Amino acid sequence: MQPENLLGGPAPTYLPDQPEAAAALADGTPPEQVAARFPGCCAAWAALAGRAFAGGDVIAAYAYARTGYHRGLDQLRRAGWRGNGPIPWEHPPNRGFLRSLHMLARAAAAIGEDDEAARCEQFLRESSAAAAAELAAPEPGRGAG
Repeated sequence: MQPENLLGGPAPTYLPDQPEAAAALADGTPPEQVAARFPGCCAAWAALAGRAFAGGDVIAAYAYARTGYHRGLDQLRRAGWRGNGPIPWEHPPNRGFLRSLHMLARAAAAIGEDDEAARCEQFLRESSAAAAAELAAPEPGRGAG
């Protein structure tokens, strides 16, 4: 059951569960295998983007992140999203899209696409402040960024 929207803005959008894809990722199946089997799995594309970015392949990171972002936009629209409104981080199926959006911002910034990086960062903050805060936090064992 979706919570009642008391603020009068657009209702939050909740992407559908993808239990087989989520289980494959959780079981350690490589994200390229998950993306090949479940091309709509934004979490797999975000994982590929993160791995490429960490390995210094910013162009591949950008491409993977853009794929996850566009797959997610398609799913959001099918779920009733009309171009704005909350996409809650607290709903695990939304996290793949939000991670893809975050990685797209990072990769865009790394290749000098400053306008796109700023647009993606703003979109992330407006979609989910919790996601923006969580994804901006440094991961254990590495610095911020």
